[in-house]
Amino acid sequence: MKKLRIGVIGCGSIAQHRHLPEYQVNLNVELVAVCDINQERAMEVAEKYGVISYTDYNELLKSGEVDAVSVCTPNYLHAPISIAALEAGLHVLCEKPMATSKEEAEAMIAAAEKSGKKLMIGHNQRFVPSHQKARQLIQNGEIGKIYSFRTAFGHGGPENWSVEGKEGWFFQKEKAFVGAMGDLGVHKADLIRYVLGEEITEVGSFVETNAKDFADVDDNAVCVLKTESGIIGTLAASWAYVSKEDNSTIIYGEKAILRLEDDPINSLVVQYSTGEVVKYELGKIQSNDAGGQSNSHVIEQFVHAVLQDQEPAVTGEEGMKSLEVILAALKSNETKQIVQVR
Repeated sequence: MKKLRIGVIGCGSIAQHRHLPEYQVNLNVELVAVCDINQERAMEVAEKYGVISYTDYNELLKSGEVDAVSVCTPNYLHAPISIAALEAGLHVLCEKPMATSKEEAEAMIAAAEKSGKKLMIGHNQRFVPSHQKARQLIQNGEIGKIYSFRTAFGHGGPENWSVEGKEGWFFQKEKAFVGAMGDLGVHKADLIRYVLGEEITEVGSFVETNAKDFADVDDNAVCVLKTESGIIGTLAASWAYVSKEDNSTIIYGEKAILRLEDDPINSLVVQYSTGEVVKYELGKIQSNDAGGQSNSHVIEQFVHAVLQDQEPAVTGEEGMKSLEVILAALKSNETKQIVQVR
């Protein structure tokens, strides 16, 4: 089988921790090029992986050297670069949140359709074993009717692991567009949609900047979500959890409670109404913390979809639906109203 020639655009922490090492170990991939506006960083990463370095993504896209790209840039560049890549006839794996507006997301989806190339969004929470098992239990009817949920994603903030620290784009509204809600909240919006197998239809939220005096984006957000069948729950996203990262989800059903990534050993704990407790040790969730999983499965899923000509595991449409939940949360905070999604 022909190897997929890959270029990675943006050489920040997500590229260095996830995309590049995961492409490197994938036997179906030839890592060809990297691109970053910071020439020194681009050259350093290129040297490490033995690839070509670029500072202008347009040059990389027109080079004819690659079949596909990962877009690992600041959020405001996700849509323009992805669209340019698709128009250049390349497959695209784009980091989340896929865009800064519904219009941008729609333009990305349209570009993929027109070019006939794959567009996948990097929502890795779908590939966590505990999340997949929970979805299966819910689909099988084992949990019965779902009543409520709470999901949280919080850590100390990107300044602790991003390549530029406090000076990084994560904290600059014109580049990031949104803070903890875009970095972490969109993951959980996507997860809830995936695990429950339902769309979120209404959102109410409080979105604050109260922990980072150097940021002009949100660092704490709490949302109330309602799904199409009437399941209600909360979503918290925070860059102010100063001790241990929290990446947990609890789902309250008629026959059982599911605790996902809530126990340090058992990644899924099912507490049945009968009193029976079933514990699943399925491996740790991906994390920048020591001991976390090193394979996000996003890269292998993307490569598989391209080489087998299959629909990506997280399509542009799926990415847009999760983005819309975040956009609704921002609108709710602004208007102090419950906002309908779509």
